[in-house]
Amino acid sequence: MVVKIKKIIKILFIPIFLILTTLNYGCSPASVLATGGGSAMVVAEGERSLGTVIDDATIKVNIAAKFLNAENDLFVNINTSVLEGRILLTGLVDNQEIRIDAVRLVWEVEGVKEIINEIEIGNRATLKDYASDLWINTQARALAAKTVGIKAITFNFETIQGKIYVAGISARPDLLDEMLLALKNIKGVNEIVNYVIIREKL
Repeated sequence: MVVKIKKIIKILFIPIFLILTTLNYGCSPASVLATGGGSAMVVAEGERSLGTVIDDATIKVNIAAKFLNAENDLFVNINTSVLEGRILLTGLVDNQEIRIDAVRLVWEVEGVKEIINEIEIGNRATLKDYASDLWINTQARALAAKTVGIKAITFNFETIQGKIYVAGISARPDLLDEMLLALKNIKGVNEIVNYVIIREKL
């Protein structure tokens, strides 16, 4: 049941992603949708160049295509975040072979510079577990917005069995630390994995 729901959501997301990317590109180069497939990450003005954002979006779409054509429901079970050619993979798969195959497919995509493999082996036994992760993700985004304001849209959050993975770029390590501390207080969170790149202000 959970897999079917996720599959429907992800398949519907592809055309929506393409439309939003086009609209954002045409209307506002200061804030562009930079991922597709499993989740969306928006990049605010000053964090990355428009060219880099488009390159990352292209990589994201190509990875999604690879996963769609693969067996073992890779497209359904694995989320990808792309940041300057740096790929963060999260999700749950049944065995180590599937985990390795996912990494192999990502390396086949042009423009990939690094892969951070956080795919776990296991499964969400019930819809309740999946709903809990979605709730944690919602709380994480809300806390980020409260802590860092509009810059919260530059962060990507993925929650797997109570473990939050945070990716993005920040020029304010003090605010980042404050945000990560706030995330620890969300009910159900058992670990936070930080992949945020600290970049000095120009």
